[in-house]
Amino acid sequence: MNSSLARLLAAACCAAGLITVAGPVANAATTGDFRGVNWADPRDNYASDAVVPSGLSTADSYATTYAKASAVIGQFRSKVGANTVRLPVNPTSVNGPFWNSYTGAIDAATAKGFKVILGYWEAPNAKDGRIDDTTTFNAMWQRITSKYAGNGSVYFEPMNEPFGYTSQEWTGIVASWLSTYRNVPRDRVVVDGTGYADDVKSVCADSRLNGTHLALHFYGFWHSTWTDPQQWTADFDQRLGNCSSRTILDEFGASMTTGLNYDGPINGSNEIAYIQSVTNRLRQLQMGSVYWPGLRTGDTYSLTTLHGSGTALSLTVNNASGADRLAWAWHR
Repeated sequence: MNSSLARLLAAACCAAGLITVAGPVANAATTGDFRGVNWADPRDNYASDAVVPSGLSTADSYATTYAKASAVIGQFRSKVGANTVRLPVNPTSVNGPFWNSYTGAIDAATAKGFKVILGYWEAPNAKDGRIDDTTTFNAMWQRITSKYAGNGSVYFEPMNEPFGYTSQEWTGIVASWLSTYRNVPRDRVVVDGTGYADDVKSVCADSRLNGTHLALHFYGFWHSTWTDPQQWTADFDQRLGNCSSRTILDEFGASMTTGLNYDGPINGSNEIAYIQSVTNRLRQLQMGSVYWPGLRTGDTYSLTTLHGSGTALSLTVNNASGADRLAWAWHR
């Protein structure tokens, strides 16, 4: 975002009462360099078979996957300003033959200077917020960490949205994961908050997890009638506690294909109030974030649409004002 647009947005937000003077941040931010998007399977990453981000295929070779991913990742940077991509994994995609080609997407992203967050999604048959099978789960992470523990651009998210566990159970699982994969530097582990990753305070407080990053998820549909920015800011801060220095908001999003103007007045829109409030708070706290989704075919929240065939892929931005708000959050 150029400086003049940033000033215009700041002026508009202040005029609309969207920026609250919150005083100095108590803890120094350390996640602001995560400027990311999720690249998701059209099925929402919950799959019993291999999880495959939009545009990729289990039939593709490593070279083809690398070429496709290079095209998509390059446009995540040029058209959205991202430097991070969050990719899904599951045991079938890693323990089976797809891994041999799927690594092409990871390698293409890191070759372009991107950070890559690899997060585990459970299968849809139970979808109970718990690890489906510990044996295949452990085999998956062993294979992933054996290949990428030495690559400083790859980050590891043990599980997406562990809502089936109590906070004590979940922190115990993560502590065990850290003990098992000691070759992974702690500052490259991203630990989801409890529930639907909607509160990071208990994982932040557990000393066994010291040194890790934390993942918070925060969505507008959770409070579909809220149009007051102060409500959104207060709720966000309550879920975050004093843990902004370790936390990445690695899922948040709203409608990007319905013509909403996220740079404009709220005019009673729950989604505009939510997006403006969240991006303002991210900017104030200098927190990193990963939009959901940067690309997911068929998702009205998708920031981009995929075009082309084979390895000749391109993206168009679905909502320029949505991209503006991301740039604002990212200090761009």
